[in-house]
Amino acid sequence: MSDARVTIQRDSEREERVVTTGTTAGALFEGERSVIAARVGGELKDLAYAVADGDEVEPVEITSEDGLAILRHSTAHVMAQAVQELFPEAKLGIGPPIKDGFYYDFDVAEPFTPEDLKRIEKKMQQIQKQGQRFSRRVTSDEDARAELAGEPYKLELIGLKGGAAEAAEGASAEVGGGELTIYDNLDAKTGELCWKDLCRGPHLPSTRLIPAFKLMRSAAAYWRGSEKNPQLQRIYGTAWPSKDELKAYLEFLAEAEKRDHRKLGTELDLFSIPEELGSGLAVFHPKGGVVRKVMEDYSRRRHEEAGYDFVNTPHITKERLFEISGHLPHYAEGMFPPLEFDEQNYRLKAMNCPMHNLIFRARGRSYRELPLRLFEFGTVYRYEKSGVVHGLTRARGFTQDDSHIYCTKEQMPDELDNLLTFVLNLLRDYGLSDFYLELSTRDPESDKFMGTDEEWEEATDALRQAAGKQGLELVMDPGGAAFYGPKISVQARDAIGRTWQMSTIQVDFQQPQRFELEYTAADGSRQQPVMIHRALFGSIERFFAVLLEHYAGAFPAWLAPVQAVGIPIGDDHVPYLTEFAAAAKAKGLRMEVDSSSDRMQKKIRNAQKAKIPFMVIAGDEDVANGAVSFRYRDGSQKNGIPQDEALAEIADAVERRVQV
Repeated sequence: MSDARVTIQRDSEREERVVTTGTTAGALFEGERSVIAARVGGELKDLAYAVADGDEVEPVEITSEDGLAILRHSTAHVMAQAVQELFPEAKLGIGPPIKDGFYYDFDVAEPFTPEDLKRIEKKMQQIQKQGQRFSRRVTSDEDARAELAGEPYKLELIGLKGGAAEAAEGASAEVGGGELTIYDNLDAKTGELCWKDLCRGPHLPSTRLIPAFKLMRSAAAYWRGSEKNPQLQRIYGTAWPSKDELKAYLEFLAEAEKRDHRKLGTELDLFSIPEELGSGLAVFHPKGGVVRKVMEDYSRRRHEEAGYDFVNTPHITKERLFEISGHLPHYAEGMFPPLEFDEQNYRLKAMNCPMHNLIFRARGRSYRELPLRLFEFGTVYRYEKSGVVHGLTRARGFTQDDSHIYCTKEQMPDELDNLLTFVLNLLRDYGLSDFYLELSTRDPESDKFMGTDEEWEEATDALRQAAGKQGLELVMDPGGAAFYGPKISVQARDAIGRTWQMSTIQVDFQQPQRFELEYTAADGSRQQPVMIHRALFGSIERFFAVLLEHYAGAFPAWLAPVQAVGIPIGDDHVPYLTEFAAAAKAKGLRMEVDSSSDRMQKKIRNAQKAKIPFMVIAGDEDVANGAVSFRYRDGSQKNGIPQDEALAEIADAVERRVQV
């Protein structure tokens, strides 16, 4: 038997090894239980892959990003097998791994119930314990069609081979490879076929190597994401390398559910999304309006200090404006349909930048005016599909804190540096502090991007240099740029570690060309400005939701709709607290007095539920001494505080924007 020389690559370490022909990747890592697949020449392979002479082989551990995807995709197969054993008429859709889990789509007569999910999970546990082997098998299109004749959705995927990644989300997990393969689930003892699925792999060697999983929920989903296609039933699940990690994830989800801004919005009477208005269209109630106003007012003040000019633009425009900007040919699916009157089409505004360009172009501009920083709280409207609308974080109508800076190329590096510093500092003022940056670039293979290679290279390099000065991690996002230019997005982690995309900064050489924007340079020549797009919050609504979840509804005093509530021990103490509240209001503080007929303990509970920062309590002794007592949100209390000191403590917490 001949030998094969292979290289085992572990991080920076390389090991040369001579093995007999037919040796599997699994044999190279025998005894290493955490290794569940291999990367050979850059491609993921099953451990059953027979290594060849000259192969470079890297172990893939179950805890790695690729390892988790393989674990979760293998678990999706087990779920699909369980569904077809319990529901023999179920037809298979797609079952890819996703962030923190997996899903699989099924065509079934009736939607799955919670009881169905329990039965499916129990059947999955049985399959897992059986230790069925995942076995890869190459097939031809013709043979696959014959073998999967009873699976209409799989037949459609076979026909899409090659363009599968664009054909449907998750389809590349099925037919995205260079050859068509089927994975058989085989009985561990007899080798008998238990189940099979069209799949590119790789998979775990055995179902027994699935350590921990749970089914989460079911939902309707259109085949290949199109409302024109049949509606299937999607089951979501999660899988982890250990039971402890699964438990931690479920605890994280429970905490996230408590913080859900939609739930807190109702409980705290902040906002609602009435059915009469439509999905993705919110109204802010008085208390939510206070929070929003404080957010906007503080932002306005900081922008004024930074030299921005405030502008306003209408909500509707002739369609021609978005043809000039390039948005209509590139972004039409994200815009509401046209409105026809005066024998021409109008559009609801989907973005503010074209209108800001018109403001710049309204008169001649001189280099002495640059950089010109235009700022607007501009409401825009985007047609989001119903399946992706999510409270305030993915809405159809929202207000952007939108800025467009026009500057010379010489000014661009300093402007980007100052702009990114301004953005990060302002986000820190609202209580976010854990950031990394993401640089989105164009895909050179795609035709959706406007402009020359040189323009893109110059714009991308300018953003990269600005990002480097912040000392933050920079993550690349190839192909994620807007059609007109690259962008940096600020990614912020919240109190429970979730990442939210916040501010975006984009360098644009294209719109100034398309709108023929010019300024008079110092030498009298006409020059084209650089345009920098910047949304600091992204949208007021989305940022409101992020802060609401970050603080779990317990806003710091400066943002809280009610900063203090007076709680009298008895009715006789109401006038005293009313005078104290008047003094607080005179200092610009938001204070109420609970003069209801509820008992004092009920009033305290109500204030705790409302997450009010300061509870100001007064009884006979407080009145006699001209003092009050504080009860804080954590249940601690401080008694006998002179009125002036009490007012000063509340005002100080508001002024310093600290949490209490």
